[in-house]
Amino acid sequence: TRQRQRYVEKDGKCNVQHGNVRETYRYLTDIFTTLVDLKWRFSLLVFILAYAVTWLFFGLIWWFIAYCRGDLDHLEDHAWTPCVNNLNGFVSAFLFSIETETTIGYGHRVITDKCPEGIVLLLLQAILGSMVNAFMVGCMFVKISQPNKRAETLVFSSHAVVSLRDDRLCLMFRVGDLRDSHIVEASIRAKLIKSKQTQEGEFIPLDQTDLSVGFETGDDRLFLVSPLIISHEIDERSPFWDVSRHQLEKDDFEIVVILEGMVEAT
Repeated sequence: TRQRQRYVEKDGKCNVQHGNVRETYRYLTDIFTTLVDLKWRFSLLVFILAYAVTWLFFGLIWWFIAYCRGDLDHLEDHAWTPCVNNLNGFVSAFLFSIETETTIGYGHRVITDKCPEGIVLLLLQAILGSMVNAFMVGCMFVKISQPNKRAETLVFSSHAVVSLRDDRLCLMFRVGDLRDSHIVEASIRAKLIKSKQTQEGEFIPLDQTDLSVGFETGDDRLFLVSPLIISHEIDERSPFWDVSRHQLEKDDFEIVVILEGMVEAT
């Protein structure tokens, strides 16, 4: 058995690495997709940092307001009305920032109505906190609901075979779904990945050619409640029409099968 470097691995992962990408700023222009595509450990790190940095940033501003107003110099002066009651240092300002953004309620520390700059900052933190919540929770939801794990229960046959079916030579393989929740509007298509050279002498690496699996007849739209045999008829339109059995064993190519659909449960 010859060991080949696969274009798409058996688990569905594309074995392609992007090298020499100069315009890396394009990843930041679509920051939401970039965060979703990160590995879980980096996504959790960004999730934690987004909240921690926001709390620290606004905690520092609350402390700075108290310092500039002189609240920290009148901690024992009961006649003095501070911007935030019982704010006596950076730690208490940090805790007040957490209470404000997480809306867990004010008890010991509470803002007063004698501090217009504090009221403006409170509004800004409430708005920005809602935006951070929407953005980060959205990223986590999309990442959790990705179909990677659902694909683990979609099983393809280990081998594809070429055999006669209704007196026609066909390339066949089987696909099945192990779950009781079915795939809705399932459709399947196949691509032949093979390097070729044009009549003008141009070499095209990894050229993609469609393999017909029933697009003309509608057989590519599957009712996947039981294992199905997918068939590609080797006729005059097939790229395997002029390929002999001996050449098929020696040739270097790859067939990528793509199954698409929606999960009934979600």
